Amino acid sequence: MRIMGLDVGDRTIGVAVSDEMGWTAQGVETIRRQSNDKDIARLQALIEAYQVAEIVVGLPKNMNGTIGPRGESCQAFAEMVARRTSLPVKLWDERLTTMAAERMLIAADVSRQKRKKVIDKMAATLILQGYLDARSR
Repeated sequence: MRIMGLDVGDRTIGVAVSDEMGWTAQGVETIRRQSNDKDIARLQALIEAYQVAEIVVGLPKNMNGTIGPRGESCQAFAEMVARRTSLPVKLWDERLTTMAAERMLIAADVSRQKRKKVIDKMAATLILQGYLDARSR
């Protein structure tokens, strides 16, 4: 059973998928957002290709734990994904994952141009890995 992790933004969706055992997360791709229908169609193609059974969507909370407009948008997207795919969709606190991904890429000496291309996929990987680690405890 594979689990898909999503880092949902206004312009892109970072996608990661777990291994079959649910131990490790690997980045798959960054979807350039076009419309809800096209975004969901691409996600459904990936769900079928990787035989995904569950989806985890990053929920960007404020540092005080409240949910702002960005978080509300992610909640609405998660609900839409659940309706359209009929898969269980969970929200996972993703505070600071994009910053952590950026720091990792900077430490690896990845150029700014290349970072822009992979940052969302990397953030999705961190979201999913955090979820997998918490599940295994």
